[in-house]
Amino acid sequence: MMLSLPGRIVSSYSSHGVVELEHGDIERVQYRRSVGRPVCGDQVTLQRRSQTLVLTRILPRLNAFDRADQHGRRRTVAANLDQVIIVAAPYPEPSPDIIDRYLVAVHSLAIKPVLLINKADLTGQDQHRQTSRRLKRQMAYLSNLGYPVITTSTKGEPGVGPLAEHLRHVCSILVGQSGVGKSSLVNALIPDKNLQTRAVSAATGKGTHTTTSTTGFQLPGGGTLIDSPGVWEYGLWPMPVSELQAGFKDIAELAEACQFNDCRHLKEPSCKVRAAVDAGTLPERRYSAYCRTVLQYGG
Repeated sequence: MMLSLPGRIVSSYSSHGVVELEHGDIERVQYRRSVGRPVCGDQVTLQRRSQTLVLTRILPRLNAFDRADQHGRRRTVAANLDQVIIVAAPYPEPSPDIIDRYLVAVHSLAIKPVLLINKADLTGQDQHRQTSRRLKRQMAYLSNLGYPVITTSTKGEPGVGPLAEHLRHVCSILVGQSGVGKSSLVNALIPDKNLQTRAVSAATGKGTHTTTSTTGFQLPGGGTLIDSPGVWEYGLWPMPVSELQAGFKDIAELAEACQFNDCRHLKEPSCKVRAAVDAGTLPERRYSAYCRTVLQYGG
């Protein structure tokens, strides 16, 4: 009987991946169609057959972070997370509603989201001053809803220390728009990142490791940091309005007083959400983002 080996997927491709074994060794693993394709963070079992390590089972996931592909289909990016770090910056200017869509996705996992303003060194520059103010106002509003908000810079104060404190001994994924500086954050947080990257490259048999794959790195103070490719737009998939609403904590709280349990807060009568907008207690920008999300993704 062949010995079963435990492992954790570090990076995954179409027919193979890179796995970290129990004692920290990094190796290439071959997938089988009958077992399926794991994602970064999956706990798996393996068997060694001749010189090949073969995937035999993907263990049940605690959770899975998803995004929509170009056809609007739900695709899993990473699994078994403790928190999602949503990164934004004064430049490039955040795409409209992208932070709200990320929060909807994280709420569907019932895990912790952390909001991060990176490139703090740009906030005082004239060309970024207006965008910085808008971003800070949005983050301040979300902070008042109870979301942790931290600020970082890899080119000055406050550095990456505030983020490092949130990453200790947990599994986190960095997500965000292309260009917000996620790779620079990873490089600053993980001194031996190049060494870990070379180990992944050696396991895949390729000369260089592709930056278009989601990859997990071990943090020096303990914990795992998963770096995901940047996106110009983060898309959701069709989901019940109740799930979308849960990602807007303030709106979900107001909705409890609506006359109808299935109120979508668009044109329904006696809607407490729209009444709050009219009264000025719910910002118009926030309500408009909710409406756009429901109209685009509400199933």
